Amino acid sequence: MKMNKIKEMSSEELEKELQELKQELFKLRFSLATNGLDNPMKIPQVKKDIARIKTEQRQRELAK
Repeated sequence: MKMNKIKEMSSEELEKELQELKQELFKLRFSLATNGLDNPMKIPQVKKDIARIKTEQRQRELAK
């Protein structure tokens, strides 16, 4: 997910997306531990997306 797309989202959309990404990360980790993943590089990608969203949320918080 690109930062441009994240900046266009509302705070509620960011929160919803963050929850979905955390759920996806949990499923990926669980899948990796049980039977392996087709694409193990998906985990770092999801982590980066989570960090990007948290960064944008923090910037908005500080701007208020």
